Amino acid sequence: MNFVEELKWRGMLHSMIPGTEEALAKESVTGYLGIDPTADSLHIGHLCGVMILRHFQRCGHKPIALVGGATGMIGDPSGKSAERNLLDEATLRHNQEAIKKQLSKFLDFESDAPNRAELVNNYDWMKDFSFLDFARTIGKHITVNYMMAKDSVKKRLNGEARDGLSFTEFTYQLLQGYDFLHLYETKGCKLQVGGSDQWGNITTGTELIRRTLGNENEAFALTCPLITKADGTKFGKTESGNVWLDRRYTSPYKFYQFWLNVSDEDAARYIKIFTSLTQEEVAELEAEQAKDPGLRPLQKRLAKEVTVMVHSLEDYEAAVEASEILFSNKAADKLRTLDEQTLLDVFEGVEKHEIDRADLNGEVNWAVLLTDKAKIFPSKGELRKLAQQNGLSINKEKVTDINAAATSADLLNDKYILVQKGKKNYYLLIVK
Repeated sequence: MNFVEELKWRGMLHSMIPGTEEALAKESVTGYLGIDPTADSLHIGHLCGVMILRHFQRCGHKPIALVGGATGMIGDPSGKSAERNLLDEATLRHNQEAIKKQLSKFLDFESDAPNRAELVNNYDWMKDFSFLDFARTIGKHITVNYMMAKDSVKKRLNGEARDGLSFTEFTYQLLQGYDFLHLYETKGCKLQVGGSDQWGNITTGTELIRRTLGNENEAFALTCPLITKADGTKFGKTESGNVWLDRRYTSPYKFYQFWLNVSDEDAARYIKIFTSLTQEEVAELEAEQAKDPGLRPLQKRLAKEVTVMVHSLEDYEAAVEASEILFSNKAADKLRTLDEQTLLDVFEGVEKHEIDRADLNGEVNWAVLLTDKAKIFPSKGELRKLAQQNGLSINKEKVTDINAAATSADLLNDKYILVQKGKKNYYLLIVK
């Protein structure tokens, strides 16, 4: 497989230094991607870069994932309007381990293949590098004029930042440039990849290699476009924030739903960027979508591929079941198999009422519970009429006798009762 051709048809290529494609066609190349370790999970905004490394390895090249422990302590000014909080070493190490675990689902770190992936942390080679040594051996090669010409610096200095640009952040591109030089010298790494907003920082690295080691030392740069939605808004953000790869922050159900609900236009782009499906497989899905857009084959396959890759086949199947629970004729049984987080995700946004556990002792009937304790119905008469018309369901099972006792056996996850009024109105009772 030709790596550059692979990125081109997938819409994952933005810019590259002349000669990059020829160098990659000539031999197996070592290349790296820098990852910011400010959290102990990646989010889907990282996925385009990670998928580039995945394709890079599949094409026979050697990927290095660089966790920016040192640079993460400073903060990259690219695309930012304020300085970030700085992290301590213990937090950075914890984040590094968590990120490696996630990356291992995309990259082969464990085999004995010559192009197996590596994870490195720039803190390891920066922590003992004194300021004086850095200024003398690295700083002298790159002029301030060169650094000031970078877009990331110019934007911050031209009023986009409230407090200007600190010296700490100004040095970021030099530190990132040194990472490239260090990996070039120690691991023969000739390529750096990243988002298009990183072009300035990456080319500082290629320039530093050339100026430090001589013009005959070639290094290359390749960037991917910044991913947006069809309407131009930022990709990967929802009302509740980032879509994370760690289930503690974004459940597999919510993760699956994010991909399932993208627009047709976005699905056609994302399926190329975020899956390893072949050009032929994608073309087949696009033809199916064109024939019957209502079936949404692109969204369904996209959601499956990414959820299985990030989580597991079991998580994907559970997410599909949860998605279909409202329409299933076995909904009552399936409802009891849902874990608490998925249950809350499925019924996110429904009206919630608190009840006392003592009211489930077998002495309080549904009529009292749903009118006096949880004021879902204005009167027992209205509740009785709805129940007689088969319009009342508890945990997706029809209830016609409103004088029957509510008990703790009716609880889902020992905490919740799902009440359905008519076809579309749901309420969640929560035991306190």
